[in-house]
Amino acid sequence: MMAYSRLLPAALLLAGLSGLTYPAQARGWHNEAADVPQTVSATCDNQDFLSKQLAYENGGAKADTPVHICGKVIAVSPNAKRTRSGWHGYFYVAVSPSVSIRIVSGLDEMHAPTWPWVAKGDQVDVVGRYYYDSIRRQGVDWTHHGTGRSWHVPGYVTVNGTKYD
Repeated sequence: MMAYSRLLPAALLLAGLSGLTYPAQARGWHNEAADVPQTVSATCDNQDFLSKQLAYENGGAKADTPVHICGKVIAVSPNAKRTRSGWHGYFYVAVSPSVSIRIVSGLDEMHAPTWPWVAKGDQVDVVGRYYYDSIRRQGVDWTHHGTGRSWHVPGYVTVNGTKYD
């Protein structure tokens, strides 16, 4: 029976019945659930982030969720990288003495100077979408003012008191 359940989506696609297949679980689309918060704390809440991260690592539901974190920058990728969704800058923030998280900044969407506008040792405040694909593929993106069909919470990065969104 297990083998047949794995073949069902492919068989339905071949039959031209794509609307009957299981919903896709790609990042950006599986967060449409009604229980995903539409707002974020007005102040930095690293403990909330750490709780969500621990729940995801322990097998909890992995819906993208808004977070508001802060900490010291521990590493910066000096060069922006082009992806299918535009130019991005990457840096890591220590949210506790033993936990850091990757921050993805959509440079095409942000009102900020030329990358890198953040440096190791800077104090940052970040609002964005926490995604967890696996222990090695997680981070905070949507750190810009824009929203979209799949994400409704505007983000930003404040570096040493200067806000970029």
